[in-house]
Amino acid sequence: MAQTYIVFLRGINVGGAGKLPMSDLRALCEGAGLADVRTYIQSGNVICESSLGEMALLKTLDAALTKRMGKRVPVAVRTVDELAAVVAGNPFPKPEPAKVGILFLMRPVGKEFLAGVSTTTGEEVRLGKREVYIHYPNGMGQTKLMLPEEATEGTVRNLNTVRKLAAMAGE
Repeated sequence: MAQTYIVFLRGINVGGAGKLPMSDLRALCEGAGLADVRTYIQSGNVICESSLGEMALLKTLDAALTKRMGKRVPVAVRTVDELAAVVAGNPFPKPEPAKVGILFLMRPVGKEFLAGVSTTTGEEVRLGKREVYIHYPNGMGQTKLMLPEEATEGTVRNLNTVRKLAAMAGE
């Protein structure tokens, strides 16, 4: 039975690197056997249907993206229910949503993650299950936040984007 997934790609169409038009990304996903493929904004967000399990979907996308991009592109995947739980679990309800980022990872986040966090610009970091919530009081563009190496295996979206993707996936 097909499951709806939300897929987050790292480094797509950011700062002139990793150019991948969303029409090409949709075609790549369809070519990999995914159905009802939709994208949202130009930063590598995909909503799709697949009968594959999460890890099989991840491997399929990893192979297709590596072939297309010529390098590995970190990918995080969530189900509709998982993404709804991420939104509900936001520990920063008061700041404006554009100043709350969520780092999506594929592996569980351990408490040791916090030991590798440093900042001089006042960010607050809280751990979820496979995500890290970050409050950027000055906005993401002004941050001096340093995260542990494992963060390079994930990708950050602001809360506005995550909420929109959760709504789209639930339609």
